[in-house]
Amino acid sequence: MTTLSTHDQIAIIDFGSQYTHLLARRIRELGVYTEIYPNTIKAHKISPHTRGIILSGGPNSVHDHTALFYDPKIFNLALPLLGLCYGHQLIGQHFGGKVLPGDTKEYGKAELDQLSPSSIFKNIKRKNIVWMSHGDSVVKLPPNFKAIAQTKDCKIAAMENMKERIFGFQFHPEVRHTNCGTQILFNFVSLIARAKTDWKVDNFVAEIIERIKKIAGAKKVFLLVSGGVDSSVSFALLEKALGKKNVFGIHIDNAFLRFKESAHITKILARAGFDNLHVVDASDQFLKRLAGVSNPEEKRTIIGNTFLDVAEQEAQKLGIDLSNWLIGQGTIYPDTIESGGTKHAHKIKTHHNRVEKINALIAQGKIIEPIADLYKDEVRLIGKRLKLNAGILNRHPFPGPGLAIRVLSWKAPVLPRLTHHEIKSFSQNYLQKTYRFKKDFEISILPIQSVGVQGDQRSYAHPALLQGITDWNMASGLATALCNKFAEINRAALLIHPKKISPELIKFIPGTLTKERLALLKKADYKINQRLKALKLYNAIWQCPIILAPLTLQGGETIILRPVASEEGMTANFYRMNRSALQDITRALIAVQGIDMILYDITNKPPGTIEWE
Repeated sequence: MTTLSTHDQIAIIDFGSQYTHLLARRIRELGVYTEIYPNTIKAHKISPHTRGIILSGGPNSVHDHTALFYDPKIFNLALPLLGLCYGHQLIGQHFGGKVLPGDTKEYGKAELDQLSPSSIFKNIKRKNIVWMSHGDSVVKLPPNFKAIAQTKDCKIAAMENMKERIFGFQFHPEVRHTNCGTQILFNFVSLIARAKTDWKVDNFVAEIIERIKKIAGAKKVFLLVSGGVDSSVSFALLEKALGKKNVFGIHIDNAFLRFKESAHITKILARAGFDNLHVVDASDQFLKRLAGVSNPEEKRTIIGNTFLDVAEQEAQKLGIDLSNWLIGQGTIYPDTIESGGTKHAHKIKTHHNRVEKINALIAQGKIIEPIADLYKDEVRLIGKRLKLNAGILNRHPFPGPGLAIRVLSWKAPVLPRLTHHEIKSFSQNYLQKTYRFKKDFEISILPIQSVGVQGDQRSYAHPALLQGITDWNMASGLATALCNKFAEINRAALLIHPKKISPELIKFIPGTLTKERLALLKKADYKINQRLKALKLYNAIWQCPIILAPLTLQGGETIILRPVASEEGMTANFYRMNRSALQDITRALIAVQGIDMILYDITNKPPGTIEWE
């Protein structure tokens, strides 16, 4: 984006955090313009209208060979400065402190306890829940700094040098799950940096429209339309900027949509006025290319390439010369950042709209993505401004690869190295110490793996299965503790049906992406979404992936429920469903032939991604 020189601004220096753009958004929500700079930015290149600087988090370590370059003169600009996570550690090391790997890594919620008053903690109570995602910690303060807050596992969770107006936080105030985060950012931006609050969302909409016109020029746009919120808002923005006759949509049924989804999408888009839309059924082509494929990354890559191949084939049939058109996508920011889309961000998973073929077209200037800098909640807000109907805007997010990444495909079990004794002993000690829980419970590790995000890095590890714990708080606490303690665990789930089983009875069955398994998942997914709507829970849940896992008790398969609460998808809490609603959904599911076990994912993001693949 072009710097708006008339605005006061906050400069964010990006060290590869998964949350850098989220941080920029939070500050814009406070009415202050924000510019993101690479870590290599020279101090004299930062806008003279900058009123404060924030150093982002990132996946690297400041104390080893992965440490990133930065211009030390940034610290000589006499501007207020805030470091987050990696940025906090960078401040600590730069000014003479010490940073080392922590004895206990922290992923997810932690309780922050203020040690002394600070201007950055103005109007904030002494104890707060904050969001952590780190392995390293500042273990020794730099000279002239003092610790102003701690958590149980991080003694220097916040520090300050008030004279120089320099602050460091190990936690992430930019995520919604830090309950005092907005106030902390307000204190830094408005009270300490004294930036003017003159930035509005309407400025952003106008800027997107102008950017579309500039990128497209005289070219038309051939837009890939899934029918979800992102592609629909992209459709509306492109039509508003370029005119209806210059935007042509194509909706591709890839076999991995929900039950009767393609027909439903066509109807709601037509009702919304998107009549310049071509629909094609390419189910057989997708299924043929994915036959026997089990690797999640390979699945995503094949799906992304096939989408593009089908679009090109259909364009040729329609007489459209794509050399004179731009291909449009409803890509949003989480797609780019989780695919390693900023210079130092680690790849968490490849999104279908970020395969190499797409990246090559982006480099050639042949792709247009109107909302690539936005998050889901921002996209919905813009959709409301464009007067799109609620039937489109309130739909749950649905991944481009669809159910293909929710049918877990494994040809052989992956056996954990951790012993049952290790995890059971740790869990018993944790539950007794934290909750005084002494009842019988069971814990085991499942012989499959899933994707996670820990400390801004990708993890691929096992889910733990818990039995006999019915309290959501207790289950959540144990899930977080397990993921923090054991590198082999990045997720936990509760056994819902049957109520109790011996772990040895859970058997792995080889399974890939077949029509039969897809049909089973579609039935389960349809049943669950119908019940969520009937129970009036659909709008309370941000997204509810339903996962089919190749685990069996009596010849059937396992369904994993993954409802989450979130606003933008970069962080999420598992949704704490009331027990009567969960029983209702369980009854509906066990009536589906082919399902003999039901689990409920109780993992927050981080450490677990929302999707399992």
